[in-house]
Amino acid sequence: MTRKTYTVDEAAGVLGISRSLAYECVRTGELPSLRFRRRIVIPVHVVDDLVSAAAAGQPVPGTEE
Repeated sequence: MTRKTYTVDEAAGVLGISRSLAYECVRTGELPSLRFRRRIVIPVHVVDDLVSAAAAGQPVPGTEE
């Protein structure tokens, strides 16, 4: 079975950002997440969409200034 979520640490590794930045992005809503009691997970499709948008030169949601 294919996993449908990453831990915050795994998502940070895929995105090439630090663990603390990943948690900050979750806190501010820049990195959409799911919370199950104390467990925070990031859907794989969210990470894939962010990477695809950035690679295509499209604005990444939550990063507009």
